[in-house]
Amino acid sequence: MNCPVCEKPMVEEDFGGVQVDVCRDGCKGIWFDWLELVRLDENSEGVGEALQEALRSPRVNDGDRPQLNCPKCGMPMQTHKYKSAKEVNVDECYGCGGYFLDSGELQEVRDKYMTDEEEQAYVDKLLEEFPEMQAMKEAMAEEKAQTREAAGFKLARLLREKISSLIS
Repeated sequence: MNCPVCEKPMVEEDFGGVQVDVCRDGCKGIWFDWLELVRLDENSEGVGEALQEALRSPRVNDGDRPQLNCPKCGMPMQTHKYKSAKEVNVDECYGCGGYFLDSGELQEVRDKYMTDEEEQAYVDKLLEEFPEMQAMKEAMAEEKAQTREAAGFKLARLLREKISSLIS
């Protein structure tokens, strides 16, 4: 597989039980197949010299480049903030679920990793900026409450029927 940024061949390296592809002889970017990045996005995850070398690589891309194509399936990749590190842009393939991180971005993801509470506060802040999203969230919560209430009524009715049949 070739690097989507510099076209150099990527090599597979072990980051402590997670096999990733690294652009060792080029831009030092890292390719994560589906669900691999979530296994390495916290400081306590992964081990080994290859991982440490990747974490020491300085940031080289300022984000001012054309859209990348996925090195696995060729689809255009989408740039967005990483879900657990709100300040770090990553490139994701919506086709195969892979991520490409430029040199230095894995360290940034780990440094800016959000706790569950921080992540919820960030989501709430985003929702405040988009009132239509807040309305959708409230509608979904209402629908969920109604579903729970309906399930409770159904359960109560079934229990009454069972008790009645036992008494009779």
